[in-house]
Amino acid sequence: MVDDKLRTPGAVRDAERWTAHNYHPLPVVISSAEGAWLTDVDGRRYLDCLAGYSALNFGHRHPQLIAAAHAQLDRLTLTSRAFIHDQFADFCRELAELCGKDLVLPMNTGAEAVETGIKVARKWGYQVKGVPAGQANIVVAEGNFHGRTTTIVSFSTDEDARADFGPYTPGFTVVPYGDLAALTAAIDENTVAVLLEPIQGEQGVVVPPEGYLPGIRQLCTERDVLFIADEIQSGLGRTGATFACDHEGVVPDMYLLGKALGGGIVPVSAVAANADVLGVLKPGQHGSTFGGNPLACAVAIEVVRLLATGEFQRRSAELGERLRAGLEGLLGKGLVGVRVRGLWAGLDIDPALMSGREACERLAARGVLAKDTHGSTIRLAPPLVITEEEIDLAVAKLAEVLAG
Repeated sequence: MVDDKLRTPGAVRDAERWTAHNYHPLPVVISSAEGAWLTDVDGRRYLDCLAGYSALNFGHRHPQLIAAAHAQLDRLTLTSRAFIHDQFADFCRELAELCGKDLVLPMNTGAEAVETGIKVARKWGYQVKGVPAGQANIVVAEGNFHGRTTTIVSFSTDEDARADFGPYTPGFTVVPYGDLAALTAAIDENTVAVLLEPIQGEQGVVVPPEGYLPGIRQLCTERDVLFIADEIQSGLGRTGATFACDHEGVVPDMYLLGKALGGGIVPVSAVAANADVLGVLKPGQHGSTFGGNPLACAVAIEVVRLLATGEFQRRSAELGERLRAGLEGLLGKGLVGVRVRGLWAGLDIDPALMSGREACERLAARGVLAKDTHGSTIRLAPPLVITEEEIDLAVAKLAEVLAG
C-alpha cells in the first residue's frame, strides 16, 4: 500500500466513485508521459509495457506527431464529411499506398472499423457475389477480440464481453482459431467473408500455425470470399513488419486498422481495400461525423510517414529478438509459455505461482506496467521507441516477480 499522504489513493477512490466499472485498472494514476515512460501524480516513474494496447506504438508524445497536432489545432479541427478539408486526400492516399490498396474509408475507433468491414462485406456479397438477400454469413474465429459493440459481441466467445447483451446479431459462424480444415468446412455458398486477427492479441498474443494465413488466402480466392484482416492491434509496426500478415506474404482483401494510426493523440481507424470492394458503398449508406476529421488526418499522415521509412518495423523486429531471448530465459523459472512476434509477447505464468492480475500488480510495484489477459496470462507490448536497456529492465523486473 502507498502512503495515504500521497495523491494516488484519493485519485483512485474518486475514479471508482464516479466511473462505471467497465474496467478494472491497476491503482496507478498517470499525470504525464514521454517516450516509453509514464509518471504518476506522486512523481513515480513506470516503464510502459502496454502502450495503450498498441495505440502508442510510437511512444508517448512523439515530437513529430505532437507538432502535427499542434499545427492543425491552430487551423482547423472539424468540418464533418459534408465538406472536404485540406488534410483528407493526403491521408487517404498515403495510407492506401502503405496498404497497397485503392481506397480508404476513415472512421474513429477500432470497433467502428470492424463494423464498417462487416457492412461492406455483406453489401459486396449481395451486390457482387449474388448472395440472396438477408443470407450473408461471415466466418470468425474462437478467442476473437474485435470490439464490444452489440454486433461484435454476438460472435465473441468471451462470456465477460458477451453475456447478458443479447439478443444477438445473426450471420456469423465461429470456428477454432488456427484450424484451416474447420474453416474450410464452415464456408458455404452464402459466405461473404472470413474475418480474423492474424495474431490474437487479447487472447494472449496467439500466433497461428505456419501456413494458416496463406491457406485462408488461397481458400478465400478459390471460394469467392473476402479475407478481412483485423490488424487494429497487430498492424502498423507492432510485430516487426508493417502488418502481421506480411510475415507470411499474405495480402488480405481488406485491412481493418486503428489504434496506432492515431499516434496516441486522437482516435483514428480506417478500412483499406480495393475499389471492387469498398466501391460498393454509395453516399448516405455509411458514415461518421468525426471520421476523417482534419485533426485526425493531420496526425495520421505523420504516422503513415513514420512507417514509410521502415525504421519502426526494423526496431520492432530487432528489439523483439532481444525481448524473446530474455523471456525464453525465464521458461521453467515461473513462465510455462512464451509467444513473441516483434515487440508483442504473450506470457503464461505458472498458475500455481500467481494470477496474471497479481503479476501485473507486482510489476507495477517495481515500476513496470503491463496487462493481464485471461487467468495467469499477461502480455507485453512496449512502445517501439523502447531501448535495449529498457527491455532488459522489464525482463529483470519480471524475473524478480516470478522469483517471489
